[in-house]
Amino acid sequence: MPGSIRNQNLINSRLERGIPPVVRTSTYTYRPIPTLSFPRNNASNPTIFLDKYLSSDEDDDEDDHQNNEYLQMIKKGNSELEPSVHDTRDEGTADNWVERNASLIRLTGKHPFNSEPPLNRLMHHGFITPVPLHYVRNHGPVPKGTWDDWTVEVTGLVKRSMKFTMDQLVNEFPCRELPVTLVCAGNRRKEQNMVKQTIGFNWGAAAVSTTLWRGVPLRALLKRCGIYSRKKGALNVCFEGADVLPGGCGSKYGTSIEKEFAMDPARDIIIAYMQNGEKLAPDHGFPARMIIPGFIGGRMVKWLKRIVVTTQESVSYYHYKDNRVLPSHVNAELANADGWWYKPEYIINELNINSVITTPSHEDILPINSWTARQPYTLKGYAYSGGGKKVTRVEVTMDGGDTWLVCRVVHPEKPTKYGKYWCWCFWSLEVEVLGLLSAKEIAVRAWDETINTQPEKLIWNVMGMMNNCWFRVKTNVVKPHKGEIAIVFEHPNQPGNQSGGWMGKRRVLEISK
Repeated sequence: MPGSIRNQNLINSRLERGIPPVVRTSTYTYRPIPTLSFPRNNASNPTIFLDKYLSSDEDDDEDDHQNNEYLQMIKKGNSELEPSVHDTRDEGTADNWVERNASLIRLTGKHPFNSEPPLNRLMHHGFITPVPLHYVRNHGPVPKGTWDDWTVEVTGLVKRSMKFTMDQLVNEFPCRELPVTLVCAGNRRKEQNMVKQTIGFNWGAAAVSTTLWRGVPLRALLKRCGIYSRKKGALNVCFEGADVLPGGCGSKYGTSIEKEFAMDPARDIIIAYMQNGEKLAPDHGFPARMIIPGFIGGRMVKWLKRIVVTTQESVSYYHYKDNRVLPSHVNAELANADGWWYKPEYIINELNINSVITTPSHEDILPINSWTARQPYTLKGYAYSGGGKKVTRVEVTMDGGDTWLVCRVVHPEKPTKYGKYWCWCFWSLEVEVLGLLSAKEIAVRAWDETINTQPEKLIWNVMGMMNNCWFRVKTNVVKPHKGEIAIVFEHPNQPGNQSGGWMGKRRVLEISK
C-alpha cells in the first residue's frame, strides 16, 4: 500500500487545480447523529416490529465486536482525508451545493456526477472505504431532501399502503448493520471501450468500494404492510428514487427485484440510512437508499421514495435500457430494432467473479540492482464475487497462463450466519524479481466457491458491462539512467479521458497498420 497522504500536499494539489479549500457549511456534511437511537428490540414499545430476522444475542455480540473494529478503520481513514469542498467544476450545475472530494476522477464531464477514486488511493485505505472516496454513479442531479420531511412509501400489492418517516424507520423497526462492497456493473469498462466503443463511459478498475451500512431490513417493511402472496400476483418489488432523469420527461430512476429476493432473510437487503456510522452523503442517497448485497450497484436505488409490489417488473427506462449483457454481435441499433433490451435472460442482478492487480500501480518503476534482485517483490490486488459467494482462490501467471501461482487471500469480514460473503477480499503473492524481469506481463484470475472463474479474453458487449477477463499488467524493461535496468509496470488503461496504458498503445499500433 502507498504511504500516508499528507494533507498539505493535497491542499496544494487542489489549489493548483483552482479548487479552494473552503470551509464546509452544508447541512449534509459527515457528522455523527447523537440525537438518533437505534434499538435492536424493545418489547415494551408496541410499535417496534419484532421479527425472527433478528440475530440471537450471541450473534449480536459478535456483530457488535466486528463493527467496532470497522469503526476504528473508519476513524483512521477519515483522519487521513482532506475536507470535501464545493468543487468549482460544479458551478453552474444543479449540484453546486454538494461537497465532494477533489481527488475523485470525473468520468462524464461536469454533470451528472460520475466518478471513481484513484486506484492506489482506494487501496491505501484497505477494507473500509472512506465515504468521500466511494465511487459515485448518478444519472441526474442530486435531489435535495431533509430528514424531517422525507418519507418512504410502500404500496401496490400489500394489505396496507403506508408512508414511513425517517424517524419511524430508525425507531420502529429492527436495524441491520453490515459491511457491503458496492460495484458498478461497468467496472473496468474502459478496457471494452479500447477494443470497440460501447454505449457506456470509461470506468476504470476503481468502480468498487466497501463501507459499513445500517438500515431497516426490507422484508420487515414489507411484512408490516402485509405483502400479498405470489398467488395474488405479488411477484416483483419495485424501487423508485427521487432523482429526475435528464431528458426523461420527469421520469425517475427505478428498478425492481423478484419478491423471493426481497423476502429472503439470507440476502440482508436493507433500506439504508447510515454509512460508516453517519447519515448518508448526498451523492450516496441521503436520506434513504437500497442496499442489496451481492448485486450490481444499479439495483440499489438511491434517494428512495417509493417501494411498489407488483406483478410485472419495473417499467423504469433504466430497468430495461441498462444493466444487461447482450450477445457480442448485438449493437445498439440491433438491440433497439429487435427488442433485445426486453429479453429477460440478459438482465444482470448478481455480480460476477472479478479480480484486479493494484500493486504494482500503473507506471511504477522497479530498479534492478544487486540488492533488489535478491529481494522478493509483493504483488497485491482485490477480488470479489456476487450473490454472497466466497472468493476461494486467486492465481497469478507470468507466462501467459502456462503455469499459475496460488496467492494468499485475506477476507477481512466474517461470513454472515447464512454463510454469505458480501465484501471484497485482498490477495498478495511474493515473486522473485528475476522472474518479473523475464516476464512480459502479469495476469490474475480469481475463483469462487462455485468454481466460477474469469475468462482469459475480454468478451465485448454493447453496454460494456461485467468485464471480468484476466487483469493484465505489462512489464517493460528500460534503462532510465546510466545503463541501469528497471522494470516499468503498465496497467491496461487509466479511467475517464486520462491517457496511458498498454491497451492505448496497442490500439495506436493497430490503427497505424
